[in-house]
Amino acid sequence: DVNLLESGGGLVQPGGSLKLSCTVSGLPVPYRIQPMNWVRQAPGKELEWVASITSTGGTTSYLDSVKGRFTISRDNDRNTLDLQMNALKTEDTAVYYCSTDILGRTRGQGTQVTVSS
Repeated sequence: DVNLLESGGGLVQPGGSLKLSCTVSGLPVPYRIQPMNWVRQAPGKELEWVASITSTGGTTSYLDSVKGRFTISRDNDRNTLDLQMNALKTEDTAVYYCSTDILGRTRGQGTQVTVSS
């Protein structure tokens, strides 16, 4: 079974930073050929795509509102996916999930990020 385990969330003040991590196992294909994504769901809102990374990590893409603040990365030797989040804003408050698809259909249990003063 696919297992995606996120960690690293917490409470941070506006302007602060957090680094999320995801450990991946049980994929039907080797992790090194699987593109990966981060998605999030804010309270009362639908699931929203945040960032993607290709299998080699050579190409990344971001939601416009997080460009220049968030960085997605991966380690194909350790089967991990990270999201470095800087200059956090209150509107970044959400549960963050790593996912094998941009719609978040296959995702972990999530990690809560709360940005508040």
